[in-house]
Amino acid sequence: MNSSFKRLLTTALLLCATIGLLSCAAPSSKHAQQKVIHPWQTQEIVFRAEKPYQNYYTDVDMWVELKGPNFDKRVYGFWDGENRYVVRLVATAPGEWSWRSGSNRTDDAGLNGRTGTFTAIAWTAKEKQQNPNRHGFVRVSSNGHALEYADGAPFFMVGDTWLAGTTWRLPFRNAPTSNDYQPGPGIGFEDAVAFRKKQGFNSVSMISSFPNWDADVNPSTHADPSGIYLRNAWEKFGYDVSSGEGTDASGGVSYWGSFTAKSMRDEYGHLPFAMSAQHKGVSDFTRINPAYFKSLDRKMEYLSQQGFVPLLETVRRDVGPSWNAYFNFNETFSRYMQYIVARYGANNLVFSGIHLDWIPKEFSLTAAQFNEALTYHLKKYGPPPFNQPVTTLIDRSTYEAFGHGDKVPWMTMHSVGNKPRDHRVGEALETEFKLTPAYPTINFEPYYTGWLHSINKPAGEEPPANSARDNYFARAQMYGSVLSGGLSGHVHGTAAYDITSTGEPAGARPHFWEAMNYESANYMQYLNAFVQSEGRRYQDLLLASNQIQPRKAVGSPDDGLDGWSYMMRTAEKDFALLYFENKSALPKLIGFAPDKTYTLKWFDPMNGEWQKAISIKADGEGTLSLPSFPQNEKIASRDWAAKITL
Repeated sequence: MNSSFKRLLTTALLLCATIGLLSCAAPSSKHAQQKVIHPWQTQEIVFRAEKPYQNYYTDVDMWVELKGPNFDKRVYGFWDGENRYVVRLVATAPGEWSWRSGSNRTDDAGLNGRTGTFTAIAWTAKEKQQNPNRHGFVRVSSNGHALEYADGAPFFMVGDTWLAGTTWRLPFRNAPTSNDYQPGPGIGFEDAVAFRKKQGFNSVSMISSFPNWDADVNPSTHADPSGIYLRNAWEKFGYDVSSGEGTDASGGVSYWGSFTAKSMRDEYGHLPFAMSAQHKGVSDFTRINPAYFKSLDRKMEYLSQQGFVPLLETVRRDVGPSWNAYFNFNETFSRYMQYIVARYGANNLVFSGIHLDWIPKEFSLTAAQFNEALTYHLKKYGPPPFNQPVTTLIDRSTYEAFGHGDKVPWMTMHSVGNKPRDHRVGEALETEFKLTPAYPTINFEPYYTGWLHSINKPAGEEPPANSARDNYFARAQMYGSVLSGGLSGHVHGTAAYDITSTGEPAGARPHFWEAMNYESANYMQYLNAFVQSEGRRYQDLLLASNQIQPRKAVGSPDDGLDGWSYMMRTAEKDFALLYFENKSALPKLIGFAPDKTYTLKWFDPMNGEWQKAISIKADGEGTLSLPSFPQNEKIASRDWAAKITL
């Protein structure tokens, strides 16, 4: 081989190794060669259309019918540039598997009638320990209140918020990171994953793309001359383009501030869609750009290799008005949702149909409009073939915004978040926990450390970034959210959710590496250890905060994060988890088994340490009287958690 060909071959092999796929070529004949793989290990099958199409993205639907042990489903493929279509799939169990390709273009021999077989052999217990994703894709637990891997092992989401982590702002280096890496300027994707993994995280939340966003001559929030808002983007601080409200460079209306939008291209400058020729500043939602998503492929596969189960969202709600005004929204949004499902549905993840952090009429479609489009998608393509949960990030409560059950058929997991970021969020979590049929629920956007914003001020308080009080607020939301019914886990956040990167002024939000070092993130591993201290038994916990007397200390505000207590307990009354906020009153606990002796163990949420066990006995009516908080204080001067077992 000559040197040029050797370099080309080496590059191709490294790419295949990087993205971790088992087949990097099209079947050489009508039947693909037999392979041996493991369950839940991504296999990629490549097809080449033999006929030309005006729009390869919108004109073709192609798939394979996949059959194996207790599995018989259609798995859709996606367009990957030129005449190339790809199907990514997994075996869900050991055994013999087969597939046959098909499409809506029945006369295209490149897409139809191809077949293949493969054998899946089980992972060993040791191999599962090396990567928890080998337990299988995350699904809803049997009682509906929590999440678990496909083999039944519990999954408690320990997440962080990297909403722009899909873009150049957190670049994929394809290079190893050091075990002792500390976040700083120049941070890369692998660095950030490694650092959070050491802190016990197993998930990150990311938005797949940000159409209409770019660092251009227009303000971060602006409308076109027809009054259609094109974006309500995060500001690129330090890059002034206008002053206040007025006319922007496109002849439309600017709104708020004077900064342009943050650029959300990939590491190579790619946008997720071509730009519309008819509507300036608007993405052409019929012309996707596969090159952008090839960059995201590497990040998604790396997360899988590191045992992470990301929350992957379609887009942020501010792209909705222009999308709806200039395109057939239900059809084109459904196609994009399916593109995300097809491209990443062979990864262990949780899908979010829309990042609906706020629903203002100027900068978003309504929840009803998104519900209609996502229901349209479900009817056209069906649910994700490998059964991952589908939810959405919300500004208050998915139940309040969308409803439940048949009213929102695509949703299998509820959430709360963003507003409010105080005690009142517990009411929304409890409401969702009580729904029938039961769905798991989680707080995706709680208190964010370091964020000086009006919606992030418990009882109006705004502590300095990374101060003890700032980190306490995050900690209180962690435990309060989970013990209000959020048994799916918890997602931590900081003010650097937008990922202000190297070479940019931070402005009103910190640089990403600065926020990565905030103390609040360390508390998440202790939350996980506390919740799973009795194994999977946490999944059986029921709401019991109304069994705390008093639940609230005198004078504790409803819109704050001081003075409240939380408890969940099993129906058998043999296991309970509790959390007491700063300034909580020492309570009595009712509803336990009369005349039974229990073990109380205090847990320090600041360092994850358990105190020495104490025996306490319920009286004849089942009331437990706590002797004191740690350090023999009648009133908690700081927060504490506790476990009670029979």
